[in-house]
Amino acid sequence: MRPTASLLGVAAAVLLALPLAGCGSAESPRQTATTAAGPRLMLQPSDATGWQDVSAEIATLKEAQVLARIPGILTSLSVREGDMVRQGQVIGRIVDNQLGYQAGAYGAQAAAAQAQVNQAEADYKRVKYLFDRGVYAKARLDQAEAVVATARAQVRAAQAQQSAVGAVAGQGTVVAPAAGRVLRVDVPVGAPVAPGVVVAVITAGATILRLQVPESLAGQIHPGSRVTTAGFGGVSSEGRVIKIYPSIVAGQLTVDVNMPGIDNSLIGRRMAARIETGSRKALLVPLAFVINRFGIDYVTVLTKDGGAMQVPVQIAPSSEPGTVELLSGANPGDTLIGAAAR
Repeated sequence: MRPTASLLGVAAAVLLALPLAGCGSAESPRQTATTAAGPRLMLQPSDATGWQDVSAEIATLKEAQVLARIPGILTSLSVREGDMVRQGQVIGRIVDNQLGYQAGAYGAQAAAAQAQVNQAEADYKRVKYLFDRGVYAKARLDQAEAVVATARAQVRAAQAQQSAVGAVAGQGTVVAPAAGRVLRVDVPVGAPVAPGVVVAVITAGATILRLQVPESLAGQIHPGSRVTTAGFGGVSSEGRVIKIYPSIVAGQLTVDVNMPGIDNSLIGRRMAARIETGSRKALLVPLAFVINRFGIDYVTVLTKDGGAMQVPVQIAPSSEPGTVELLSGANPGDTLIGAAAR
């Protein structure tokens, strides 16, 4: 009986070893299929658009400054920040009290000169009457005419000075130089101002997106380059570069972008944007060829023997819709098998 028991023990050990041997010969995690059915794609480098994240600011092509033209007191200002104004609209007034006194003085001079004119004309009439009757010589008549002409010239001079003072006083009217939105009001009502002081700042021209781009990208950006942003209510917008400024400040290149639908209610608002920086070679793959399992991305590669092997890959978003970029895990020339083969 002991030999029989020994044989039974050996047989049991062999039977238990068979499943363990099967487990030890399991396929590698990289190989999960033995057939190669399904759509195929041979990896070839293709042109992919390069993008750079940059800082953007909502701005206007120009800003118009409302300047004080005469010294005086800002007695009224009818606009506030955010108000819309039209070109030529009167938005305030500056008053210089000295101009009133000067106008009164020149007015008095004109009145005195006019009185002299009246006296000179009366004298001239008497001299002319006596000259016609041979009492006065021609020289006396010429002298009377000269006095009249001088008095009239003094009247014109005083009136011109009075008009000049009135014209200067009229420059105290504060007028909007362009149509747009009031960005800043720098002087409160009642404050004294001097010629050239900025009373307010108004937008002038179209609203644009102004970018600050690293100078290293200067040779890769040109008018017409695409710019995208998702800062307008979360809705993606796309625009085009319309102007590149010819100077670099603090290592930054300034670029203006025409962005349709831009919100101009907050001039100076900053946001993130992406600008097109040319093209480069990349491996672009449709999403249908990529599978994600437990947080790891895989593609199925056709093997030399006609089988299929799943390979972990590293991917990145692509600017082309419905595709991703393969960064590692697969090489140009590999043939990928679509999801239908899995």
